[in-house]
Amino acid sequence: MRVCMKGFTAFLGVIFILGAACALAASPTLLKAKIEAEARGFIFEAGHDEIVEKARKEGKLRAIVSLESNTNASLSKAFRERYPFLDVQVQEIAGTEARERFLLELKTGRAQWDISWTSSDGFTDFIQHGKKVDLLGMAERGVLAIPTKIIDPKSRKVVAVSTTLGAIAFNRCILDASKVPERWEDFLKPELKGKKFIVDVRPLNYAPMAAGAGEEWMVNYARKIAAQQPVWLRGHARALPSIGAGEYALHSLTNYQTVIEAMEKDPRGCLQVKVIEPVPVRLNEPEMIVESASHPYAAILWLEFMASPIAQRIIDEKEPLKSSIYVSGSALEKLVRGKKVWLLDWDNFEKSPKWIKMALEAFGFPQAEKK
Repeated sequence: MRVCMKGFTAFLGVIFILGAACALAASPTLLKAKIEAEARGFIFEAGHDEIVEKARKEGKLRAIVSLESNTNASLSKAFRERYPFLDVQVQEIAGTEARERFLLELKTGRAQWDISWTSSDGFTDFIQHGKKVDLLGMAERGVLAIPTKIIDPKSRKVVAVSTTLGAIAFNRCILDASKVPERWEDFLKPELKGKKFIVDVRPLNYAPMAAGAGEEWMVNYARKIAAQQPVWLRGHARALPSIGAGEYALHSLTNYQTVIEAMEKDPRGCLQVKVIEPVPVRLNEPEMIVESASHPYAAILWLEFMASPIAQRIIDEKEPLKSSIYVSGSALEKLVRGKKVWLLDWDNFEKSPKWIKMALEAFGFPQAEKK
């Protein structure tokens, strides 16, 4: 019996080896990609099951992201339902000081997290501390179900799980619909000169303008906007309730998502949003696996999950409407479908701080106005 068992075990070993060999032979391009990625120091798994099994052995995931706490709670719950063997903790990071402190922790190797949010300000500094996992290579070859356009093609290890759209906001109770701009150039009309609309003094949405229309166009436009003598304010969350209350009639460029959230809190229903083309779009919520991650395979599964329809639906419901335009069927993918966009994508993501500074200089370094 013992001899038979040994023979049977040997037989199973042969079958396993033959099966593995056949799998590799059936996908030579996958094997080649794995060898090339590992030669460059990247982690690359040839099968999704291998990632799951290694994550199972890790048993935990620790993530720090810039999504809101209630969003993270729902995402964590859905992720645990998919991978019940993982103990999941997801924490929100908010505020400039907290982010600078966290970057210092990354630099000194004291960050006790597997997944880290990265900032567009200092993006290069952040990704230097990301683990070399070839997310792009595995996504391209079907190992990971992640749309390739949300992965940074340069580092191959960062995923932008959401997008932010630029739009205009107005008060329909005091501004006739026929006077709401249809094009960006409409804000330069003489009738809109002299405290007729709001401009945010942190012009984040001007970066997509530079990406889509060029630096020169964006700077010239910013100068012309400043010449219109607008109302200078800081913060969309401050400006939008003022528009809803009728203190101001129009915002020249704000975040679509922020307007939607403010509209839900507007008791009179006066606050409205309008998306005009080209639509300024910028990648948002870039996340990476931390170099010192104790649970890197669980982190790979998290990034894949964040690109899934269920995670994108949660982001749309909770943030709200902050999904990726690259995930088919997401709310924002449907919204921009067929529209012309100005896109701040991976090709120019690192230029965002520079372009924002250029826009601010073109404005003349205005100060937010006190109410």
